[in-house]
Amino acid sequence: MASRRALKAVLIDLSGTLHIEDAAVPGAQEALARLRQAPVAVKFVTNTTKECKRTLFERLRRLNFDLQEQEIFTSLTAARNLLEQRAVRPLLLVEDSALEDFTGLETSDPNAVVIGLAPDHFNYQALNKAFRLILDGAPLIAIHKARYYKRKDGLALGPGPFVTGLEYATDTKATVVGKPEKAFFLEALRDLNCSPEEAVMIGDDARDDVGGAQNAGMLGILVKTGKYRPGDEGKINPPPHLTCDSFPEAVNHILEHLLGSK
Repeated sequence: MASRRALKAVLIDLSGTLHIEDAAVPGAQEALARLRQAPVAVKFVTNTTKECKRTLFERLRRLNFDLQEQEIFTSLTAARNLLEQRAVRPLLLVEDSALEDFTGLETSDPNAVVIGLAPDHFNYQALNKAFRLILDGAPLIAIHKARYYKRKDGLALGPGPFVTGLEYATDTKATVVGKPEKAFFLEALRDLNCSPEEAVMIGDDARDDVGGAQNAGMLGILVKTGKYRPGDEGKINPPPHLTCDSFPEAVNHILEHLLGSK
């Protein structure tokens, strides 16, 4: 890893780190406000595919988080960018609430398969249609491959098991666009004029948030909220820069130890 430089940016995961569905993590709003007072850029990076960016932004504003819609970088955005670059017509296996972020793309006679988290569409008929397209040569694009995520009623399957099932059945490999892919983190930093060595990531997913960020050259802070389970910090190498109870504690560490000289 390159030598560390003065901290310029903090990337923050959303679901499981700042909120779980319509409930904020205790103290998260105040902690974000304190971080805003520091001389660092803040960006919100999320693999959430259950809803479009506008709906996600409105949910966070209702929870009294201080953020702007353009500060949110989602794996849906990254997926759309890839589809436009490749000029393909996607079969979109995403929730209806996420379709807004794909408005304007041609989807008739699809020649690519895009999978996000789509509980209402993960049925045999839809998955078999995707299977047949892939067998005919359509690329499989996974918005992300998370194994599971946290809902208020407990842990729930993510898109990863369904993507992996299609990979297995078709003997192909998906192109993954969201966390933990290095390209996703670099794209998130691009408009901040910031290198990975000048950034830190805070999230509840050891592999996708922390491991992905650290593989890209950033520091990673794992919080024990959301999908975190005891022992997660031992699942990645190198281990997290820090593992702490929640987002407010992570902000305290940044302000006291990573920005202490300012």
